[in-house]
Amino acid sequence: MEKDIELIPIEEKHLELVRNWRNSEEVSSFMYTSNFITPEDQKNWYRKISACPTSRYWIIKYDDKLLGVVSITEISHVFDSCFWAFYLGDTSVRGAGIGAKVEYKILNYVFDELNLNKLRCEVLTFNEKVIAMHEKFGFRREAYYRQHVKKDGVYYDVVGLAMLKKEWEQLKEYHYNRIYNRQ
Repeated sequence: MEKDIELIPIEEKHLELVRNWRNSEEVSSFMYTSNFITPEDQKNWYRKISACPTSRYWIIKYDDKLLGVVSITEISHVFDSCFWAFYLGDTSVRGAGIGAKVEYKILNYVFDELNLNKLRCEVLTFNEKVIAMHEKFGFRREAYYRQHVKKDGVYYDVVGLAMLKKEWEQLKEYHYNRIYNRQ
């Protein structure tokens, strides 16, 4: 079997690395905000996420390299849903299948471990590769938010996508074989 990624909970020792990734143009251009993050901003963010019972943040690790960040937020056992997002800060691994492994692992975590019914995400419309990746996994477009994000004085549209647990159960084996067995 091919080597898998690990998801390591973010710790204080990771903050400067995460801040550098997040401040890079390669990452910030696809985020809702692109303001420069100071070390103090980063510490405040970490304090906030560490105290939040409805979110989880991890570092993506593969082959002993730290590559990016993945999160689930707004975990609700009332609505049985949450949101997720990720980015690769190490852009040298883009296109190498890491994103697919992250997506597979998060889908399993949300549906099998947390036992939620729906996983949602939002993507800026110009990020066509990520939208296509989510759709390849079986996510469906559920929303189109016009001028949803104002960034650097420009309004951007956003696509809302989601997958249901019953859909994942039908697709899980197929995606496992596609990602890990290269079929």
